[in-house]
Amino acid sequence: MRTSESCNITNTKLERIAWLSSKDSTKEFDCLMHLFNEESLQRCYHQLNGNKAVGLDGVDKESYGKNLDNNLKELILSMKQMSYKPGNIRQVLISKEDKSNVKRSLGISNFEDKLVQKMMQRILESIYEPIFLDCSYGFRTGRSCHSAIKDLSKHLFSRPVSTVIDIDLENFFGTLNHTKLIEILEVRIKDQRLIRYITRMLKSGVLTNGELNISQEGAIQGSIVSLILANTLAHYVIDKWFEEVAKVHCKGEIRLFRYCDDLCICCQYESDAIRIKTALTKRLLRFKLKMNQDKTKLVSFNRENSKRVSFNFLGFTFYWGKSRNGFRVPKVKTEGKRMRSKLKKVTQWIKEIRNRYKLKVIWQKFCIKLEGHVRYYGVSFNVYRVQAFIQHARRIVFKWLNRRSQKKSFSWEKFEKFVSANPLPKARICHEII
Repeated sequence: MRTSESCNITNTKLERIAWLSSKDSTKEFDCLMHLFNEESLQRCYHQLNGNKAVGLDGVDKESYGKNLDNNLKELILSMKQMSYKPGNIRQVLISKEDKSNVKRSLGISNFEDKLVQKMMQRILESIYEPIFLDCSYGFRTGRSCHSAIKDLSKHLFSRPVSTVIDIDLENFFGTLNHTKLIEILEVRIKDQRLIRYITRMLKSGVLTNGELNISQEGAIQGSIVSLILANTLAHYVIDKWFEEVAKVHCKGEIRLFRYCDDLCICCQYESDAIRIKTALTKRLLRFKLKMNQDKTKLVSFNRENSKRVSFNFLGFTFYWGKSRNGFRVPKVKTEGKRMRSKLKKVTQWIKEIRNRYKLKVIWQKFCIKLEGHVRYYGVSFNVYRVQAFIQHARRIVFKWLNRRSQKKSFSWEKFEKFVSANPLPKARICHEII
């Protein structure tokens, strides 16, 4: 049988699983490990990005691919014998968007482990993606953060909302309980070999400052499979509970918007909001999760409120403003903490590379960074903030380009001419949200 034919068979089986799952949300699957075959893993190999950082073994995509067929045969053999064990994970700490003194942990797996994780992700998505609810937007095909922002804006504009619960989950990925997650997965996945491999992935050791740590909780951010696992847990713990329990016991209309661990709830009545916050806190504790009580707040967000109120969601600040016709409408702007954090990162970046590359290369990289900012934050009502970010970033780059040596590279007039000849991306609306 040809590789392409085998690959098509595996894809068809995954589509069949997705179809069965969509027809019956309680459908059980008891034979899944056969989907790990040479052809399916070869497909995963080609889907992986070869430019990503390497794990502790130092093997990248190119070197693994030099002897791809034999490597995959050995991998499949070890998985069949249940002797495959994921390698230890290299930890990288990066600054959070809103706190420069707090680091977020990212894990980098070995390349072979990424192959297995990629196939595991495809299988789990086939089972759970069809049953995920409309309130979930994070890391799903056909959905994005801008979908969540757009739907939230429309709901605030068209539906009766008096209170918004701005919820902050405390270290969601880091406190994800392995036992509770496995119990949830075992409800539908009856293939114990697959469950054992998921358990091994969750319990992979993390190398931090030369010390190996193995935890009984948490999913490593940066792992390919961690996102679908986190979404699956949140689906049963939050989304399903909200639709089947919370809505039934509320007097007015309520709606949840969740992007992985970032969520907010719109309530018609404040009394419902108070009850939901209390009940959700208890619900999370049952699954060893925690709500950050200091950051979670009830926001009186309605048209009639004369006070200037706002809440943050996915890097944007939602507030009430006026349309051209004088009507009060929900608007968004870049969250202040995010903007300041990103400008600090621009400063750090230009200080690090200003003497490494020629001016033309630095400017190209700078334009790429600004274009990424524009494409994310370029939404309705936010063009002014995007333009302000570009202007501030441009001044930062001008300042540090002039410090590459004792002699200044630019006067402001000369710099303006250079910018005119090499224009920066323009602030524009990339996403209409209302």
